[in-house]
Amino acid sequence: MSFKPLHDRIAVRRLEQGEKTAGGIIIPDTAQEKPSEGIVVAIGSGARGKDGKPVAMDVKKGDKVLFGKWSGTEITVDGDDLLIMQETDIMGVIN
Repeated sequence: MSFKPLHDRIAVRRLEQGEKTAGGIIIPDTAQEKPSEGIVVAIGSGARGKDGKPVAMDVKKGDKVLFGKWSGTEITVDGDDLLIMQETDIMGVIN
């Protein structure tokens, strides 16, 4: 990838959700909600504290994360659809 987020920003690739419900009902593309889970594909160097020193990021490349429904800005890099968001937009890491 030729994109590196700055500071406390993170690039996330959304995980695709299935087209069927648990009961077997097929959901058309137009009615599906955007997934709020993704894989971190790139991270910035971290935020700066009040003292000017860098603060380490809590997530790393390859982490599966959960984020808010309306979080991030959608971009396309090298044909990949990505979300760029701040680390604070991430609610947690899924193990």
